[in-house]
Amino acid sequence: MTSSDLDRRLKAGEKVVLIDVREPSEVAEGMISGAINIPLGELPDRLKEIDADKEAVIICRSGGRSTRACEILLENGFQHVKNLSGGMLGWSGDVE
Repeated sequence: MTSSDLDRRLKAGEKVVLIDVREPSEVAEGMISGAINIPLGELPDRLKEIDADKEAVIICRSGGRSTRACEILLENGFQHVKNLSGGMLGWSGDVE
């Protein structure tokens, strides 16, 4: 999913689960409003925190870790996962 697609959908009020897989020190610099921080290394142990029935957009710094996170989710039965292309480096929307 592109940054502009996600920004448009969020501004339209669509409900999308945002999972930021960066480390807490990276998230401290800002993350997309409403995102949940689950560092990639913790993801396998925290799968129950993610609603498998809802679309989840996975976010990292540039797209690499989020690609791996999508693979982990798909391997564990999640069907509605998307990687944010370019990660936070490509994000131009609001951050908290």
